[in-house]
Amino acid sequence: MGELHEAGFYKKLKDKTVQCFLCRRECVITEGSKGACGVRKNLDGKLYSLVYGRTLTMSIDPIEKKPLYHFKPGTQCLGISTFGCNFFCGHCQNADISQQRSEDAIAKVPFTSPQEIVEQTLAAGVEGIAYTYTEPTIFAEYALDTMKIAKKKGLYNVWVSNGYMGKECIETIAPFLDAINVDLKGNAKFYQEVCGNVNIDFVKENIQLLHKKKAHVEIACLIIPGYNDTEQDFKETAEFLVSVDPLMPVHFSRFWPQYKMQHLPPTDTAKLRRVREVALKAGLKYVYLGNVTEEEPTRCPKCHSVLVKRFGMAAEVVGVGKGGNCKKCGAKAGFII
Repeated sequence: MGELHEAGFYKKLKDKTVQCFLCRRECVITEGSKGACGVRKNLDGKLYSLVYGRTLTMSIDPIEKKPLYHFKPGTQCLGISTFGCNFFCGHCQNADISQQRSEDAIAKVPFTSPQEIVEQTLAAGVEGIAYTYTEPTIFAEYALDTMKIAKKKGLYNVWVSNGYMGKECIETIAPFLDAINVDLKGNAKFYQEVCGNVNIDFVKENIQLLHKKKAHVEIACLIIPGYNDTEQDFKETAEFLVSVDPLMPVHFSRFWPQYKMQHLPPTDTAKLRRVREVALKAGLKYVYLGNVTEEEPTRCPKCHSVLVKRFGMAAEVVGVGKGGNCKKCGAKAGFII
């Protein structure tokens, strides 16, 4: 497998046991064992990342696909990922790599250094790098080393995350993180039963902390029939996000049958439109529908002029002025252009 990379974000305990605090699971890992993510292993009392440099994807995507609608609209980024995840979601659309735990499979992935990632991003002529597809927290050391070089080269860094990283992880990546989309997946029961014994309070705390750290934050909520699709669910989600920032863009997305939930129907589009009504009534200013291809312009919350024209993944900035505000009336619009 080549030389392993010693992990950060851990401490040594007795008898060659270690505790990882990269994410909120804070796994206690005995010698020879791995953490819940499956890609951080205790070898002789030291914790190692098995996926440092093992990027599986180097695909160019529009930033809108992340989805990030108010950060650098119309730009493109290079998306990278590795094996592993600290969640076990039954609806995961990338389960073939997120739930992969084979060291042999990891070893077969060619090594790509952070410097090489940045060089290929520059060569592709795109504006930034997205750490995505699987959870970037579990390859934070690799992501961080790449982010530092990317920043020096004038590239932006965005994460697509489940929001379960530890506080020290947030503090460490914050100076190099430009934007993040965080999944807010459902209510407390949903996190426990569908995501694998996850505490929703930690996700909410991290959304607040990331916003406080001045990262541009957008939220994705996948609406799954029979699991997180009641009006009470919508209302609770919206009211929490309004308490953080009513200008925070929120994407309520249509579910398609995946992984262990292939027996469920897709989300009814009428349900999605009702979600939007509830969220807007609760006070959110920017509510979008995902996995529904249609015109979805962004309008100024004050004068209602069009700020960004958008159809599917294609976006054109038409009404955003200096400082990311409305060009027509000057109202705060929360864009980073």
